Amino acid sequence: MKNYHTILNKFILFTGVFILASCSNLEELNKNPNGISTSEANVNLLMPSILRGYALANLNLGYQELAGTVQHTQKDGWWTGHNQYDWGLQDWNGYYTLLRSNRYLGELADKSGSKFHMGVHLAMRGLLFGTVTDLWGDAPYTDALKGDQEGSRFEYPAYDSQEAIYKGVIQDLENASKIFEAGNFVGVLPAYDLYFAGNATKWHQFTNSLLLRYAMRISSKLPDLAKKTIESVYKSGVYFKSASDDLALDYIGASQSDSWPSAADFDQGSNFRRIKPASTLLNKLIKDKDPRLEIWFRPVHCKWVEDNTLTVAVDPFIRKNGVLQTGTRSFSDVRYLTEIGSGAKFTRHYNPKILGRTLDTSRFVGVPTALMEPSEYNLNPTPGQQLENQHVSQLADVYRGKSGGLLKARIISASEVQFILAEAALNGWAAGQAKSNYEQAIKLSLDTWGVGSRYSSFISNADVAYAGTLKQIIEQKWISSWTNAGEAWFDYRRTGFPQLKTGPASPEPVVAVRFTYGNNEINFNAAEVNKAVDKLQVTFGGSRGKNNQWAKPWLLQGTGKPW
Repeated sequence: MKNYHTILNKFILFTGVFILASCSNLEELNKNPNGISTSEANVNLLMPSILRGYALANLNLGYQELAGTVQHTQKDGWWTGHNQYDWGLQDWNGYYTLLRSNRYLGELADKSGSKFHMGVHLAMRGLLFGTVTDLWGDAPYTDALKGDQEGSRFEYPAYDSQEAIYKGVIQDLENASKIFEAGNFVGVLPAYDLYFAGNATKWHQFTNSLLLRYAMRISSKLPDLAKKTIESVYKSGVYFKSASDDLALDYIGASQSDSWPSAADFDQGSNFRRIKPASTLLNKLIKDKDPRLEIWFRPVHCKWVEDNTLTVAVDPFIRKNGVLQTGTRSFSDVRYLTEIGSGAKFTRHYNPKILGRTLDTSRFVGVPTALMEPSEYNLNPTPGQQLENQHVSQLADVYRGKSGGLLKARIISASEVQFILAEAALNGWAAGQAKSNYEQAIKLSLDTWGVGSRYSSFISNADVAYAGTLKQIIEQKWISSWTNAGEAWFDYRRTGFPQLKTGPASPEPVVAVRFTYGNNEINFNAAEVNKAVDKLQVTFGGSRGKNNQWAKPWLLQGTGKPW
């Protein structure tokens, strides 16, 4: 992916010069200084903010709160939103801001006759509106982005049904695919295309891959449209097929805003330290001998040892290479990293007969879902946020960094595409063989994370070898969606896999399935919000009103999924 730092500087400089020039007389002062003139702006300059904006928004979903929802991770500090779906009312302004910029992109593309940019506009329109309806349900669509039309009713846009929006998403992506299929490169400045550097062929593969994603998304409700769309894309042979095709945007690492979200340089590692592997995912990786385990997670700093000869319930202090370190209950994270890096091994003994329970003595330890006090898990001697939990695994050290290597804002991968085709084939659709698609999906995921050489031994594992079930396909897809947990959540909602269980601190006994409509809509477009909310199906969370995160939108109603 392209480095966008220089591009954004140019964009900011251009915008500043344009605004200064526009204020040269009193008539011009009446223009919106924050607007972009569709008569003067260069169409290429609009692409970086849209493409970058979506990539970062998607990563923040997939690495932060939704990673907790699908039990990839749990937090042991500031954990209620992450572990317990305590999301509150959520506005969608960020997505509609991107859609507004994307509207300008489409207008300029139409005016300049640039088919390439029109294709980008349609692809991103489909992806952005698709994400909005994925997360919330019914939303402004047909009437959206028209509030600047004077004297119109669009200041309070009507909501379209989720069904109508998904059909529109499919149509936009199909139209974009046709544009890119023609190989339109005219008018594009490659440096401003942060995704594919002006390569229409790559954009064609991308839009078709998104078509596969959204066709499978609606497969329970609109199976005929889903089948037709997936079979058409598969027949074309144009979609992501290699790990090198994965759409994943690099970070610059120059400041907090353009660095990996848990970069330790910007908060002394506090955010990084809060994020722990969830036992749901970690235990599955251990059971399957998954080679991605040590790419994503780090062994515990201090391993519990069961010792029936101990005369007290637990060692009061840690042991370094077997020697009790009198007076030391725990080291700082930095000290542990230094000592372990020099070859030291730390343990702490306990006697289960005296303690009256067992502790997790594994080398890798995850945090169970929605605990009342997750920082205390596995008898942490330093609960709270001053020190890390030495008896629970952390994320791998790479996730302390600002940029480079695996630190990418991932949007869609070839592995995801192959899992979709495996599911389609399992349904009996013309999409190849389910077994080979499934195996290729796993191979591509291992390639993405740098452990492709271990594929042969991994796929021969009894729990991984193809068994011909939807459960297995979706569980492996859930694992492969690491840092892109939104897709795992959307799959879970429509299939019920993996079979996620909530914990004791969860306000409801089931996993949440949507975002709630936010204050801006409730305050300023209440009539439309109320219509949308009335269409939701409430089984859990009714004490919070119908606009709650457990209320089922159209996509889930009547399916019996995920619960």
